[in-house]
Parts: sequence; structure tokens; C-alpha cells
Amino acid sequence: MTAHSSSSPGAGPEPATGGSPRLRAALDGLPAYVPGRAGAATGRTFKLSSNENPYPPLPGVLETAVAAAGALNRYPDLASSALIAELSEYLSVPADHLAVGTGSVGVAQQLVQATAGPGDEVIYAWRSFEAYPIVVQISGARSVRVPLTADEEHDLPAMAEAITDRTRLIFLCSPNNPTGPALRRDALLAFLDRVPSDVLVVLDEAYREFIRDPEVPDGVEVYRDRPNVCVLRTFSKAYGLAGLRVGYAVAHPPVAAALRKTAVPFGVSQIAQDTAIASLRAREALLERVESLVAERSRVAEALRAQGWTVADSQANFVWLRLGEATADFAARCEARGVTVRPFAGEGVRVTVAEPEANDLVLAVAEEFLAERS
Repeated sequence: MTAHSSSSPGAGPEPATGGSPRLRAALDGLPAYVPGRAGAATGRTFKLSSNENPYPPLPGVLETAVAAAGALNRYPDLASSALIAELSEYLSVPADHLAVGTGSVGVAQQLVQATAGPGDEVIYAWRSFEAYPIVVQISGARSVRVPLTADEEHDLPAMAEAITDRTRLIFLCSPNNPTGPALRRDALLAFLDRVPSDVLVVLDEAYREFIRDPEVPDGVEVYRDRPNVCVLRTFSKAYGLAGLRVGYAVAHPPVAAALRKTAVPFGVSQIAQDTAIASLRAREALLERVESLVAERSRVAEALRAQGWTVADSQANFVWLRLGEATADFAARCEARGVTVRPFAGEGVRVTVAEPEANDLVLAVAEEFLAERS
């Protein structure tokens, strides 16, 4: 008998052969996040599939990024201290009410990790941000999807009715991605009054800067006297830092502390931290660019309605066309004309508002498409 025989005292289990490591069952059937499709490698193409800002970095941001790159051999500031201080002053909130992460979607995943596990439930509208079912399933919790209204808006009364003693978190995407409408003050406050105080409500405001409806409240003002409300924001959209992955949450100290506990150490690079600060300081240029995109959004939406389309009141930097089974055909026709949009199979197409030339291509396709079906 050899010294390492399985019959030896203290011997471990027989090594498995031909198998694979055992992974969590929660990963079975996990939906994949679908990024916006890029344009063809040849010819003049426009990518209107990812809600990216079509403008280059704000003044001073690229220079800041280059300077920060000179210290790539060093770890970033673990606490993002300078960015937290800048945000604290900008938003007029205490520093310990803030937490940063790898984009608002990264912070959203941390929130689910901190609140929900097997046997728990997370409520959100559907269709809404496609990362929600992914981060919920990864945690082992169960998604409770509440259909949108006929106007492509959150059905807040139905969402309130869906709350049970197993509900741990509720995502409210405002403006809603991919349909565009934002939550108005009276309806939102009435909903929050119905939510138990131990259920976390997350106002996902990735497109906050594009809102022009005066009836839509600022989530930061809503959170101030509601300990169970957390606000998500990002630098990816209006600020144009999609490639650097930095977002943040505004929440009361217990939630903010939980986010810091669940954060990946050094997840937010120093380049991301420094350029976020530079972007916040380029406020005047930011507002000019946002106003330009909002004007284009209005032009595109009005043109589509004039053609005969039903277009929801988008408060974001995109518009939504509910196309049903014609979704893939419409997206293919746009791509053939040199512009990529984001199709959601069997439901509709989300079109990012970008340069006028790109928007005009979509409008031309939309007019031809509708004429053929009339």
C-alpha cells in the first residue's frame, strides 16, 4: 500500500475525473447583458445603440486623464476621497452619505448584494434597465417584474401591490431605460408612502441631466428625509465618461456604509476619479451640450409623431419606438443606412439622440418604414 492510498488515515476524497467545478445554481439561465451594437468597420456609420454622449470629453478632461495616466503604476485612492469631497459640495450632502463604484450599474449590483439573497424579492418595472434581472439573479434573489403602463411608464400602484414581506429592494428607473418617461413628484411620493420603511427604494437617475419636465423631482431632494431611499447617478451619459466606469450613490449612512463594504477594492481607477472631478468643474460646457441634445430629442420626437408614430415622453437622451414583431426588421434597415440602434426583440427599438446627421438617417428610415405599412 502506498503512502498516499485512499485507505490511509486522514486521506482526502478521491479526485474527480472528467467533471467541472460546481458552480452556483443561481447562474443557470442567467441572461447576458447585451451591449449596443457597434457600426460597421467601413463607411460613415453612427452608433445610436448605447446612449453614449456623441461629444468628446469636456474641456480639461482629456488633459486630466493624460496627467493621471502618468501614475498608472500606483493604486488609486481606495476611498475616492477627492471625488467624494467634490460630490459632497456639489450636491450639498454629507460625505458619509456618498459611495462610488464602477458606474451606476456596479453600484446597483452592490445594493442587491447588500440587501437581497435566496428567498428575497426585488421589484422593478419591465421593460426597464436590462441589468436589473442579471444582478438580482446573481444574488440568488427573485425578480418581481411589474409591466409598464400603456404609456410606457412605471405602474406605481401595481408595484406597491407587489410588495410582500419578502421584498428587500425596489428599483425605480427614472427616466426609464429604454422607454424614456420619468416619475413625477405626486405619484412618486404617494408610492414611497406605501413602501415599508425596511425596504430600500433605489431611484436610478442615470439620465438626470436630460430631464426638463418640472413635475419630475430631483431624487437627491427626495432622499433627504427618507432613510430608505437611495439615489444612483453616473458620469457615463451626460458627462461622457462611459469608457471610464464611475458612478455613485447618495444614501443615508447605513446604506452608504454597506456600499463601501461591498465595493471591489480599488475598483474606480484614479483616471476615472480625477476626470469625474474635472467634469463636475466643467459645468458650463456640460449644460451647453445637454441643452443641444435635449433640443435634438424634441426635434426627433416631434418629427416621429408627425410621421404617425406613437412616441412616449422621453426625458432621457433617447427615444423609444414600440415595434413588436417588426423590431428586428426596423433595426436592420437602420443598420443598412449606416446607423445602429438598440433592438429589444419582439418589443421595440431604443434610439440614442446624437448628431443631427445621424438622427436624420433614423427619421428617414422611420418615415419609409411606416409608409410601407400604411
